[in-house]
Amino acid sequence: MMPVLSSTGLVLHNLGLAVGFGGSLFGKVALNPAVKVIGSQAERGQVVNAAWNGFNIVNAASVGLAAITWLVGRSHLTGREIDRTTRGLVIAANIFGGAYLAKQAPEGAVPVESGLTPTVGTPEKAAKTMRALDAGGIANLAAMAGVIGITAILNMRAGASSRWSLVARFLP
Repeated sequence: MMPVLSSTGLVLHNLGLAVGFGGSLFGKVALNPAVKVIGSQAERGQVVNAAWNGFNIVNAASVGLAAITWLVGRSHLTGREIDRTTRGLVIAANIFGGAYLAKQAPEGAVPVESGLTPTVGTPEKAAKTMRALDAGGIANLAAMAGVIGITAILNMRAGASSRWSLVARFLP
């Protein structure tokens, strides 16, 4: 039987990953394309910026929660840590890049075709930021999928490990 604190940590870790991955995937495949139904390109930008800026805090908190539970769990076993610097940079780029993009027009009304696809009328600075955020979003989804896959593999291996069963008995 897995100890309560360890299983709680695993649940929080997986929820953090799920929110980060699911929210980003939803934005990429559903929200961003859906704004095409809004007639005004400036209003499209306003809606997309408001939605992403609202999600950024939730995303940062959930990914932070996943990282904290991972680091706490890892510190009890081997002391090796995942690359926190890279993960932090991706989060910071999304938060600050989104905020920067929103400031390119009053009330975040940067003209967009859909989501992070600029229009002919999108200012060049904003268009460059959109392209960078779009590429970063794809990289973020790939990284999150990788972490989720690795976590699943580690959980399966730990469950089959007699050594882990012995160590887990002493964890809170």
